[in-house]
Amino acid sequence: MKDPETRDMGSNKYLDVTAVGKAFKGTPVMSDMDFRVGRGELVSLLGPSGCGKTTLLRIIAGLTAADTGEVMLDGRAITSVPPHRRNISVVFQSYALFPHLTVAENVAFGLRARGVNKAAHGPKVAEALALVRMSDFAERPVAALSGGQQQRVAVARALIVDPVLLLLDEPFSALDRKLRETMQVELKTLLRARNMTAIFVTHDQDEAMGVSDRIAVMSAGKIEQFASPSELYARPASAFVMDFVGLSTRLTGKVVETGAGRITVHTAHGSVTAPGDFAAGTKVTIGVRPELIRTEPGENTISVTLEDAMVLGSKTQLHGRAEDPNRLLCELPGMRSSLTPGETVNFGWSIADTLVYEAST
Repeated sequence: MKDPETRDMGSNKYLDVTAVGKAFKGTPVMSDMDFRVGRGELVSLLGPSGCGKTTLLRIIAGLTAADTGEVMLDGRAITSVPPHRRNISVVFQSYALFPHLTVAENVAFGLRARGVNKAAHGPKVAEALALVRMSDFAERPVAALSGGQQQRVAVARALIVDPVLLLLDEPFSALDRKLRETMQVELKTLLRARNMTAIFVTHDQDEAMGVSDRIAVMSAGKIEQFASPSELYARPASAFVMDFVGLSTRLTGKVVETGAGRITVHTAHGSVTAPGDFAAGTKVTIGVRPELIRTEPGENTISVTLEDAMVLGSKTQLHGRAEDPNRLLCELPGMRSSLTPGETVNFGWSIADTLVYEAST
């Protein structure tokens, strides 16, 4: 899918993937892929398992050959350039550290592989370890490190060679939630300070939203939408993007009236008005972000039987009873422990906050 934002990065265009296709054993995993990244951008490839995000990352790195198309980096064609000549660093999900080497020896590995004079190793290793706050661990074996410390070592090893592009494949997936969030902030700050261009592969929407300037949401080998985190959340281009990025109330129904830029949709939970110009009879999916819904009448109002009220510290999530694929979800600020399952409440929201998409089936 050729999203306009993937085509034109203007003078800032740095990485340019054009019409790339790849198949494994005759089964296509992507075709006609266009993907643009600007210099200094932090971009995430976000999507479910099997959507093609890791394949795209490996094609950029040169670890997997594209069947068709071209990859340009900083104005240079690298499609046929072997991985070791691209000066692209990759941080793998497993970190791929050498257990028999110390932290310093692991970090210096890239320098040795590039034939850098050994006399220059010490200062550069010291600088790289200082960047990731691991200077005191230089002589320790990596097997004695925690997951977060190993992740820092992997990043230091990737940065020590001054790569022109940094690729990270699920770099935080092995960490617990608190450490993962800490490392996301630290890595983003570090990359910003070095004006590094980086691409993250992840299936974690919170991770993508936290570290990225833009996110490419992928499905079945194509980019559904490529935009800033705020744009993706507020104006998802499809029902898939709405469902994959953030939570939402979701209603399916049929357009029964249209006019003046609005439609009326009949759903199993009542009639809903939305912005749009779909023809009467069209099957559509309605979406509303849960924090935009209140438990009081609005321009749109539906009656909901509560299935669960989950107090999550700073907010309370209300889950209404609904048949799949419908989903009724409201998110209220603060702790609302007085709401109980089985209670009937109103979910109300504005017409302007209503998202609508033509149903896929």
